[in-house]
Amino acid sequence: MKMQRLVMAGLATLVAPALAVAHPHIFAEARLEIVSDDKGEIGELRNVWRFDELFSASVVLDFDKNSNATLDPDELKEVGQTVLESLSEYNYYTTISDNGKSVKVNKPDSITVDYKDNQLLMMFAVKPAEALPLKGKLSFGVYDPTMYTAMDFPTDDDLTVVGDKIEACERQVVRPDPDEVLAENKDTLTDAFWNDPTGTDMSKLFATRIEIKC
Repeated sequence: MKMQRLVMAGLATLVAPALAVAHPHIFAEARLEIVSDDKGEIGELRNVWRFDELFSASVVLDFDKNSNATLDPDELKEVGQTVLESLSEYNYYTTISDNGKSVKVNKPDSITVDYKDNQLLMMFAVKPAEALPLKGKLSFGVYDPTMYTAMDFPTDDDLTVVGDKIEACERQVVRPDPDEVLAENKDTLTDAFWNDPTGTDMSKLFATRIEIKC
């Protein structure tokens, strides 16, 4: 089945994260835009992910039905639909903190997939599952809780905001130092690993994020 093959290809990292604790196997460059609406709330988060050539090639191998060494529109649509279902359990790799409280996102309407220059691109927007006013300290990021997929923001400008309301807030991009995270959270991380070695929410401590104060 296509879903099983995609899992084996790696997007389902999600399903076999035992090795994920060691190091990532898939690499993607990400861009995240946090958009505010006229009510002074977070309207949506827009994502663009560009995957490494090796992983992209494995997806082509699994979904290229007509063996033309690329992905046609119907094949790209199938990839998008598969990912749409696969990542629902993982909150679409989205992490939102509203003054210390974690916030989930709703399932996106669709995930648009393209294949250019031997790399797979995915584009989609998610909306917070609850009202998220621009008040206090908010934090946004993208990470794989299994740590199988490394989501990297090449520059600080790839974590940005859109909208007059949110642009008026203070903001900074935070890139945690892994050594410092390990040193500061050694006992907590050890307990988290032994309690849930297949993937823990503590992994978000290592994730690049944008913090916003309004």
